[in-house]
Amino acid sequence: MPLPEFGGTLGLKRAAHLLRRATFGATKQQIDSFALLTPTQATTQLFGQALPAPVLPIDPKTGQEWVISGITDANSEDLGSLLLRWFVGQMMNPSLAYSAREKIVLFLHTHFTMIMEKVNNTRALYFQNELFRQFALDGNVADIDINFKKLTVKVSVDNAMLQLLDGALNVKGSFNENYARELLELYTIGRGLDANPPTTSGEIGDYGVYRESDVQTAARILTGWDYDDEFSNIDPDTNLPRGIVKGSPTNASAHDNDTTQPKQFSDRFTSTLFPGNTIVPDPLLMPGGNPTEESALDEIAKLIDLIYEQPETARNICRKIYRFYLWAPHTQQEALVVEGIIDQMVDLFVSPANNFKIQPVIENLLRSQHFYEAAGGVTDDSFGGLIKSPIDLVVGTLRFFNVQLPDMMTQTEQYYEATGQILDHIVNQGMNFYNPYDVAGYEAYHQYPVYHRYWITTNSLSRRYDFIRTLIDPQGMMAFNVNTYEYVRDNFAAVAADSEALLIALATYLLPHHDALTFDDTADDTSSLTAPRLTYFKNRFLTDVSMNPEAYWTDTWNQGTDIGELREWLNRLFGSLLQSPEYQLS
Repeated sequence: MPLPEFGGTLGLKRAAHLLRRATFGATKQQIDSFALLTPTQATTQLFGQALPAPVLPIDPKTGQEWVISGITDANSEDLGSLLLRWFVGQMMNPSLAYSAREKIVLFLHTHFTMIMEKVNNTRALYFQNELFRQFALDGNVADIDINFKKLTVKVSVDNAMLQLLDGALNVKGSFNENYARELLELYTIGRGLDANPPTTSGEIGDYGVYRESDVQTAARILTGWDYDDEFSNIDPDTNLPRGIVKGSPTNASAHDNDTTQPKQFSDRFTSTLFPGNTIVPDPLLMPGGNPTEESALDEIAKLIDLIYEQPETARNICRKIYRFYLWAPHTQQEALVVEGIIDQMVDLFVSPANNFKIQPVIENLLRSQHFYEAAGGVTDDSFGGLIKSPIDLVVGTLRFFNVQLPDMMTQTEQYYEATGQILDHIVNQGMNFYNPYDVAGYEAYHQYPVYHRYWITTNSLSRRYDFIRTLIDPQGMMAFNVNTYEYVRDNFAAVAADSEALLIALATYLLPHHDALTFDDTADDTSSLTAPRLTYFKNRFLTDVSMNPEAYWTDTWNQGTDIGELREWLNRLFGSLLQSPEYQLS
């Protein structure tokens, strides 16, 4: 059974909530538009559109792309930085549908972790990013086999992944278990619910849902592949480069094909597809008995089939989707409450109609009553339940103010300057984009029980505040600057002359909690911000006005002659709102 869906139109609060989570943020006008939609209409607009492929990244030194044609001595030396800036540029696309797709691409990156410093090849990283993009909207593809399971197969022979986890070192007779270990522990079956670990036998190497011997068997199945630095071996399904087998396509000589040692998995696995939990090479794909590229790929596909037969695989993936888009439970009690939601997500994920497609699961979650109204027994798992990642804070703020990037094709240097500054702020706030600490990825997405709370430290919080301060400072050194006076004039003119009404209107769009806002301390029982808190923002706004500040603001605004003073006041207002703890929440 899918999750029960929310009925009726979204309204401003739910529309803003949906767009904060499903995309990298929205403008006031986009929120207003989505407020009139039902959740089904909204997700159709976000996920149901045919989207163009991104324009290839351009090297400003040559004026040409390099990811398809290759790298020459004429190219820039900092291609890695340029590629990361290009990734950021995709998040800044003003289209909400484009942004929703790129949000899934980011989710896939946080799941199938990648470390640029180890791979050290921008072409390999670009092709993996494009692989994620091809599978992000799998629900729009009629082919039932284009799904998360198939993506796992493709990632297993992806050049960047082969480089990251030493796939080229995994050969028969000298197994390297790095990828096999992470495939089981991180990318598929996991180690069970962290808050309530599975029962083990007590034996060394028993992880409750798989055993150490299973890692070793998986490593044998994955033997014989090599990193293709020419990117000439093209996958016929994706038309993207993939790894190559050592030897030749007709004789995969480094692939383990020892028939005296069956590739059998432990009793932690159960299978109807593979009797005895044993994967057997297909003799029809091995003329003369030698393993081939085709037979080695077939074994990997069978390995993934076996792994996805295990119920815990779907649960692990759905838990990650839930934590990325909705909330992360921090206690055993909370985690067990959420497991009831995970059950329903899993049912949809594994249903024959979906066959491990993630887009239908994401859409159903974003349309669900639970997404908007929270779970019984938990109080903070919907509005404002996540701390914004540095990407969501920086990109989301820029998108709210409708900041436009320079055109990459005609203003290449300016484009990379702007996206480079965005990337610098993201890194400074604690997300070393594409260079997480280790292969487990960014701690905020996987580390129980802290999860997204990792984003806030004394240092990272001050850097968040610095970003806001620089963004609205008329003397700021960023490639873009928000003129708060012009922004209010163009977007909130109807209420701008009333300081209290303006503050409430801005809070409605900027803060996740803004119900029944009032400045009356005797009437704020139903308000999600106390009257004293709202008054604090107002006092910061009008701090330089000593007598009758509300009337003075109204007169000054209506006269419209002292723009500098108006902008100075509005900078204080926006600064106090955007540097507040409330704004750090999504």
